[in-house]
Amino acid sequence: MAKKQGKTAVERVPTKRQLSKWQREEKIRRIAIIGSAIFLVGIFSWVGYGYYQDYKSNPLRQVVIEVNGVPFTMDYFVEMLDISTKDMDPSMISYWADYLGDMVANEIVNAELSRLAAKEDLGIEVTSAEIEAKLKELAWPDDQVHRSVVSTLLLQKKLKNHFGSQLPDTMEQAHVEAMLVESEEVADEVIAEVEAGGNFTALVPRFSCNSSVEGDLGWLPEELMPNVVIANVAFNLTPGEISQPICDNTTTKSIGYWLIEVTEKRDNEINARAMLLGANATARRVKAELVSRNFSSLAEEYSQHESRDKGGELGWLKQGDMRSTDFDRVAFNISVNEVSNPVADKSVVTTGGCWLVKVLDRGERELEEETKEKLIDKRLNDWLEEWRNKSTIQNFLDAAKKSWAASKVLQRR
Repeated sequence: MAKKQGKTAVERVPTKRQLSKWQREEKIRRIAIIGSAIFLVGIFSWVGYGYYQDYKSNPLRQVVIEVNGVPFTMDYFVEMLDISTKDMDPSMISYWADYLGDMVANEIVNAELSRLAAKEDLGIEVTSAEIEAKLKELAWPDDQVHRSVVSTLLLQKKLKNHFGSQLPDTMEQAHVEAMLVESEEVADEVIAEVEAGGNFTALVPRFSCNSSVEGDLGWLPEELMPNVVIANVAFNLTPGEISQPICDNTTTKSIGYWLIEVTEKRDNEINARAMLLGANATARRVKAELVSRNFSSLAEEYSQHESRDKGGELGWLKQGDMRSTDFDRVAFNISVNEVSNPVADKSVVTTGGCWLVKVLDRGERELEEETKEKLIDKRLNDWLEEWRNKSTIQNFLDAAKKSWAASKVLQRR
């Protein structure tokens, strides 16, 4: 017997009234959600604006240095400046605020670069336990700044140990003497005296241009030679020989020569123009050219003074304006329209000169402790400089901010 078919379920279709009610409810729900969102945005904006206003009104919260995205606030900078100058006369802190600020900013940058580079490049880190033990040993407070200082000290020690462990016991070294003279003419004079039996180092006070590199440099490996010129000569010249003059237009020296012309005088003032040349021989040649060329064109071509763009014109001067007693001694005593002979001045810096290098001996030698320390420092600094060159460093400190930071430090004293 066939089964009875069940009743087919009939799907209920909402009425127009129900649809209208549901649409009104959905609209109200959307309005409520949007209203809540606007309310929350308003609350967060108000809170954020409050923090922003507080940030603006409190300079200590401002970021003054950023290293690879790591920010350092003015508060941190002031604390570091305070620690770095704790033994300094308070009056000097204010006077040297700009210099001290740059020094501390550089220390902050170097510390962060060292931390990052040591971790990523060498896998070297300083642990919290090491920091805490050192703080206890030094009896320093356990706060952010003192922890940073201690961490940097410990890391530097680890880095020096690392680079020191890579040094060999012996290296090829050369024992050299060197001096920078102002011109090839002077270099030839020195060579003639040495070949006649003169002592190289004894001639340094007489002929040197007061370079930071002069006299007996001792035994040094190639990478510690003061510059490329000396390094190239030291490891290629036969021991016992003196090099030919090696002229270097980029080097600086503490001497120059003035050619001065006074065009007018009144009371205790002079209207003058001048050229600053790098060597006596150059100054004599330029003065000789004045017979056929005017002063201004020669100044533009040869002078190393900032007035060269104005043809050497200095304007009206009183004694002391040029900050050179050698300049004043001549300029205020020559006749109008007279060009002086070359005036030597050791208070100025000029470029150009010639190197003379004498190699006393060369060979494989054991590294002395002082030489090891210099090599470690150089390799560490070179490594850090590589990281600096590929890092993003932002320094927002200006003279006003550094002065303000110094004043905050002084308020604590």
